[in-house]
Parts: sequence; C-alpha cells; structure tokens
Amino acid sequence: MKLYRFLFIGALVFSTLKLNAQVIRFEKDKLEPNQVSMSVEKLQGKEVIKVTKNKEIKEVDQPTFVKIKGINFQNGTIEVLVLSRLLPDAPEFSRGFIGVAFRINDDNSKFESIYIRPTNARADDQIRRNHSIQYFSFPDFPFSRLRKDSPEKYESYTDMVLNEWIKIKITVKDAKAQLYINDAAQPSLIVNDLKHGADSSGAIGLWVDVGTEGYFADLKITN
Repeated sequence: MKLYRFLFIGALVFSTLKLNAQVIRFEKDKLEPNQVSMSVEKLQGKEVIKVTKNKEIKEVDQPTFVKIKGINFQNGTIEVLVLSRLLPDAPEFSRGFIGVAFRINDDNSKFESIYIRPTNARADDQIRRNHSIQYFSFPDFPFSRLRKDSPEKYESYTDMVLNEWIKIKITVKDAKAQLYINDAAQPSLIVNDLKHGADSSGAIGLWVDVGTEGYFADLKITN
C-alpha cells in the first residue's frame, strides 16, 4: 500500500510540474517588439521568430528584444533554440550577439539578460574565447562595467558557432541564474547576484544586439 501511495504522489507531482511548463506559440498578437524588427517565419522546418536590432539604436546592452506578452516570470526555467548570423553590413566588432532577457518590467526600463557571442568561441585568441557568454543587467550594469569592475566573473566560454542551432537553458532561483548550453549537464555560467535582486519578476524577451540576424525557436518556460 505504501508503494502505491508513493507512486500516486509521485505521478501527481510530475503532472503538476508538467502543467507549469508552457510551450510558447509564436503568435503575433502575443509578441511585442521593442527597438527591433521581427517576423514569424519558417527556417529548417521550424516556426521561428527572426529578430534584428533597429539600426538607430547605437548603444549596446539595450532593451532590444521581442517581449512575450502575458508572462510574469520570477523563478523557473527558460529554454529556447537560437541561431545567429551576421548581417551583411555588420560592424567589425559584431559577434552574433543573441540571448534572453528576463524579469523585464512593464516599461522595459529594468531587466536581466544572458547572451552568447558565437564568433568568440573559436577565435584564435583565448581572451575572446573567454568572452563567449555574457550576463548583464539593464540599465546600470552593462557588460563594459561588469568586465571592468569584476573581470571574468560574469563571462565564460563554451564551444558554439554561427549559423547553427544552439540550445539555451537558463534556470533562475531568487538572485541566482545558471546558463546551460546544448543540454550540458553542468552550467557554462553561474551568476549568484542578479543585480535587480531576488524578488524581481517580469516578462521574457528574445534579445539581439548589433549586427545580428537572430532566429528563435521552441521556446518553453517553466515556473
């Protein structure tokens, strides 16, 4: 009897966890572009969102994303496939910047973000390789400030390339976030002090920066 009770409770918990996992359909009325252009397309048989940063936005680490409407995310897991290409007119410093913004407030003036720089991962320069992954917090902690104040703390390396699907998984618990790449068992980046604090919450955004033609697919959110 105890075994059956255990199995029943386990099944109930598993079902509850499954119910909390949302697979996000890319329907235009649920997508809100902010300082980017976007389109829903098909790529390699997948329904994708194509995103490029508006060219008049010259600063980096800005709220340049497609916000997913109707989601309030505090703790949980974000999973998405990303693919980045360089635009024909991409500046020399472009790296294929693409990632996820999370805990975005209503007016897009505060959020956390983790993104990748695929071209860095196979550069013939170890310092660039070490900068393949980046955390930043808008508006007060762009990558330049974090790199100056806390060198290497908010950046890391994982192998990746342009023009290939890369699976990003971000787990968030209070003031801690971890990034996993391509179903790795261990995180590639650990952030223990999210700058907006443990109680922050908000929307999720599909983020790109200068020079990137970004594609997103198979977005799943678990709260």
